[in-house]
Amino acid sequence: MIIAIDAAGGEYAPHEIVKGAIKAAQEYKVDIALVGKKSILHVLAGRYLNKPGITIVEASQTIELGESPLKAIRNKPDSSIVVGINMVKNGAASAFVSAGNSGAVVGTALLNLGKAKGIQRPALGSLLHINAAAPILLIDAGANADCRPSFLVQFAQLGTIYAREILGISSPRIGLLSNGEEETKGNRLTQESHKLLKKTSLNFVGNIEGQDIPERTVDIVVTDGFTGNIVIKTLEGLGDILINVRQVGQLISRAYHLHGRALLYDVGLGSLVKRMDYREYGGSCLLGVNGNIIMAHGRSQARAIKNAIGLAKQIVERGISQIIKEESYE
Repeated sequence: MIIAIDAAGGEYAPHEIVKGAIKAAQEYKVDIALVGKKSILHVLAGRYLNKPGITIVEASQTIELGESPLKAIRNKPDSSIVVGINMVKNGAASAFVSAGNSGAVVGTALLNLGKAKGIQRPALGSLLHINAAAPILLIDAGANADCRPSFLVQFAQLGTIYAREILGISSPRIGLLSNGEEETKGNRLTQESHKLLKKTSLNFVGNIEGQDIPERTVDIVVTDGFTGNIVIKTLEGLGDILINVRQVGQLISRAYHLHGRALLYDVGLGSLVKRMDYREYGGSCLLGVNGNIIMAHGRSQARAIKNAIGLAKQIVERGISQIIKEESYE
C-alpha cells in the first residue's frame, strides 16, 4: 500500500506534513509518497529516504489555499494536488491525502478520477467526535453547496456504507438536519428529501435539529454541503474556544499550585477539549469518486496528518471505494 501525501498543501506545509507522514510510515507500516518540490523535501526528509517506506514524487507547482480551484487545476497541471490524485488514477498510489485547497481536491478528483457509477455528486463524510460514546458521521461536509433532494438520498446511502464498514454499525440511524422534527419543517430541499428518504430501505429515523447532534440521537447526519460546512466550522470554532479555555486553565492551575489540569477536569472539560480538537483526528473522506481521497483540515499539523494517513489506510483496507462502486444507486 502506497499513500500519496500532498506535501505542499495546508497552512503548515511542508514541515508539519512531512513530520506527520514520517510518523505515519513508522506507526502504521505504510509506504508514503511525499508529493511536492524535491529540492525542499530532500532537505526535510533526507535522512529517512535511505529507509524503506518514504519516497518523493516531484510536483513543481502548488495550488494555494486562496486560489480559484478550477482555474488553478487548469493552469497548474504539475501541482501536488493534480500529481497526487493522478497517482491514484494510475494505480501508483492506493490513496491521496491533502490539507490543501479543498475545492481543487474535489475538482481534480471529479475531473481525473470520475464519479462512481450511478453517483450524481460525491460528498464529504466527516466524523464528529463530540460524543464520548462514538463519533457521528456528517455528510455532506462541504463538497456541494447546492443540492437536489436526490443528492441527499445518495449522501445517506454513501454514509451508510461508510458507517457500516468503518464504524462497524450494521444498520446506522440516519437523521436529516432540519429546523424541526416534524416532516413539514425545513425548506423545500429538506421537505422533498424527507419524502424520498422515507421511501428507501435505509434506517431513516426522520428530521433532527442542531441540538440533537451532540446527543447522538443518530449515527449519520445528512444535509447539503452548504449547511454541513457551517456546522463543521461552528464546531471548529467552539473547539478553538475550548482549547483556549484549557490553556487558561493550565495557567491558573500553575498559578494556584493545583495539579496539572485539575480545574478542567473539575468542570468536565478535559476529555471534551481533546475530542473537539481537530488536531486529534484525521480528515474527511470524499465518497463517491473512483478512488480513495482524504481531505485534512487546512491547519493540520503533524498529529492530524498522521491520523489522516491512518484513516486513508483504513479506507483502503476496508475497500470502501470498491464497495461504493458495487452498490446500486437507482
